[in-house]
Amino acid sequence: MDTLSPRQNKILALAGKNGRVDVEDLSATFNVSSQTIRKDLNLLCERQLLQRVHGGAIVGSGIENVSYEARRLLAPTAKKAIGKYGAELIPDNSSLLINIGTTTEQVAHALKDHRGLLVISNNVNAVDIMKDFMGVELIIAGGQVRRSDGGIVGGAAVDFINQFKVDYAVIGVSAIDEDGSLLDYDFREVRVAKAIINNARHVILVADIMKFERNAPVRIGHISEIDTMVIDAEPPQKFQQICQEHGIRIVIVRN
Repeated sequence: MDTLSPRQNKILALAGKNGRVDVEDLSATFNVSSQTIRKDLNLLCERQLLQRVHGGAIVGSGIENVSYEARRLLAPTAKKAIGKYGAELIPDNSSLLINIGTTTEQVAHALKDHRGLLVISNNVNAVDIMKDFMGVELIIAGGQVRRSDGGIVGGAAVDFINQFKVDYAVIGVSAIDEDGSLLDYDFREVRVAKAIINNARHVILVADIMKFERNAPVRIGHISEIDTMVIDAEPPQKFQQICQEHGIRIVIVRN
C-alpha cells in the first residue's frame, strides 16, 4: 500500500481533531482545488480511514475499523455541551440508567455535583468517571465486557437491568435515521439499550447531529419511545415532524 502524502496525513489529523473536514475549508487551507481535495478524501475513504458525507468527510463510523477512542474525537465540544444539559435534566434524589456511548460519558462527567443519585450502568467508562462522586451511588451491570469500548453486553446484562424501574434513562445511539429509527452496530448492545428504555419512566436521548450522517445495521427502537432528545443542531425536518407527532421534546444545545 502506498504511503499517504503529507497533505493527506494533515487532512487525516484535522479529521481526528475536529471529527469532520469540509472540502471547501480544506481547499482554502491547502490552496488547492476542490477536485484535488475530493480525490484525497476519496483515497482516505477507500482505505477506511474516513467516511464520506455531503461536502466532506468524517472519522469512519464502522465499528470494525474505528476505535472507541477515535469516536471520542467526533464533535467533542458538542458532546460536552449536550452532556452538561442532559445532566441538568436529572434532578437530585432520583434513579438513573446510563448506557454505553461517548456522549453518555459526558453526561456522567456533568453529574459530579448531583446529590442522592442512584446510577445503574452497563458503561465501564461512565462508572469509572463517577466512582469518586460523593453524591452518586453506583451499580454496575453484570455480563460480558466488550473490550472495544468497555460496554457490558449480553443476556446477563439484560436480566440485571430488568430488575430495576428507574426515574430516568440516558441513552446514546450509533446512528439515527430520518424515519425515527435509532440504530446500533452490535445486537448485544441493542438488547441492553432496549431494556434500559423499557425500565425507565423518562428516557433522554443524547446525540450530536452527526448521528444523522451515519449508518448502522441493528435497530434499537424508534424515536417515539423517547421522551426528550438533546442535540447540538436542528435535526432533519422529517424527523422533527415525527417528534412533533409523538410529543417528543427536542432541546437544541448550541456549543
